[in-house]
Amino acid sequence: MKPEHLTHLAITVGIITVSSSRQPETDTSGLAIAEIVKDAGYLVGHYAIVPDRIEAIRSEIEKAATHANCIIINGGTGLTHDDCTIEAVTPLLEKVIDGFGELFRLKSFEEIGTASMLSRAVAGIYKKHAIFCIPGSTAAVKLATRQLIIPEIVHILSHATN
Repeated sequence: MKPEHLTHLAITVGIITVSSSRQPETDTSGLAIAEIVKDAGYLVGHYAIVPDRIEAIRSEIEKAATHANCIIINGGTGLTHDDCTIEAVTPLLEKVIDGFGELFRLKSFEEIGTASMLSRAVAGIYKKHAIFCIPGSTAAVKLATRQLIIPEIVHILSHATN
């Protein structure tokens, strides 16, 4: 990547965990994202746990967007009857980053095999914010945050904010 494509940006991350059962003290995935983000030198500007409800997820995205330019949503991306993160977020996206989901599934395949096809991980741009929807397992959030989001977030937001 050429440096002229990058904009000097302060990266602030919003973390939203979608779960009807987790509490802040049991949210190992949200905590893992926060730790990785901080280790990369970025701030966590928003953190919340919301239930698996479309309206709750969308409302929390709006709150997070006032404090963060990168929003990482974990959980609710599977195939069960109450998984609705993708349904909540996808209609909001102005641009979809197709390669994110593709790469996430490829890297997941290397770790968990064919079960990786069950992941509906997606990412995109919403009101000049980067939004990433990833599975809620701690292994999945570590993979996505360390290997995909952190290495490209400045590049993504440089394009999204121009």
